[in-house]
Amino acid sequence: MALRTAGVAGSGCPQGLETLADLGESELIRRLGAFAPAGQFADDAALLSAGGEGALVVNTDVLVEGLHFSEATTAAADVGCRAAAANLSDLAAMGCTEVVGLTVGLVAPAFTPWAWVEGAYSGLRAALDTYGGVLLGGDCSGGAQRILAVTAIGRLGACPGPASAHTADRDAETGTSAAANKPGSSSWAAIRRGDGRPGDRLVCTGAHGLSRLGLALLQGDIAAEPAARLDPDLWDRAVTAHRRPLPRFDAVQALISCRPAGMPWRVGGCDSSDGLAAAAAAIAASSDCSARLERTALPLDPAMAGLPAAEAWCLGGGEDFELVLALAPTWAEALLEVLPGSARIGELMEGPAGNLGWSDGRPWPEPTSGIGGFQHFG
Repeated sequence: MALRTAGVAGSGCPQGLETLADLGESELIRRLGAFAPAGQFADDAALLSAGGEGALVVNTDVLVEGLHFSEATTAAADVGCRAAAANLSDLAAMGCTEVVGLTVGLVAPAFTPWAWVEGAYSGLRAALDTYGGVLLGGDCSGGAQRILAVTAIGRLGACPGPASAHTADRDAETGTSAAANKPGSSSWAAIRRGDGRPGDRLVCTGAHGLSRLGLALLQGDIAAEPAARLDPDLWDRAVTAHRRPLPRFDAVQALISCRPAGMPWRVGGCDSSDGLAAAAAAIAASSDCSARLERTALPLDPAMAGLPAAEAWCLGGGEDFELVLALAPTWAEALLEVLPGSARIGELMEGPAGNLGWSDGRPWPEPTSGIGGFQHFG
């Protein structure tokens, strides 16, 4: 996933103190959540009340040179586009149908050419021209490496009908989003990681593994002869998927439009930026469920089927920026009918929170298989 590489261990930490590598990303986020209202760090972004105009969603994402991008694989305009898409994907993963805008924090060494900065902001602007919203402002600073820290603001879509009783109860417990799912004649269509339930179908909105293949091609990680045998169309689609990902606002609109009549709004979900398996595990963990995936139904681009790493890249390659959703069976079937490229990949079930397995009972592969997705500080 991009240039994500393991960090160098050990420099400068007094012996015996816990490091970020010791904690891992999930535990770090859990601990940081103690400094915020209960439940505030549980989803892809934060929900804010905006009165009668609907709920605002705010998300921040950071792209770091040498970790998420490099000049060898990603032109400046693509860096800007990817920075915008990563944040906009989190807005879509929360149920947003409208982009309000972005703020951008730029860190760069003094020797950075203006042409690179201009290209990056052109990519950001191109994403806004496509999905809506404006550049709201930001900050800049000198630093040892290039970093883009983007904060995106969006607005939830409205859905007719009452919110689910579960969502109302959850709002009362956390105090984070009562306005986002207000009972009455209408509610705001928030997607929450913890709103899955046993028996829900897991549906993803598109193919996985293309971005990781694109990175491998750009880095020359695939031997010349096998790479030469790849379908040129697959090559182009993979590189484009890596450089110019698409946030799935269209899938949110489809989800809203196909909700079965009379069914309360309850959707568990997140995006798959850290990998398909990681997304399924995150939904299951937040929903206090286990997840079972169907190995014969993995959302792999058919043209990738012959590649040795295809399954691992599908499950753990990351940065495909599709949505993974937990839906009641009838709603899942309705979405599959109206959203091209979507696929049912498994289901939630009773069991240890966050546990993954195959639907046929085979054990889940060890973490060393490479399908668990990306972990910062790992």
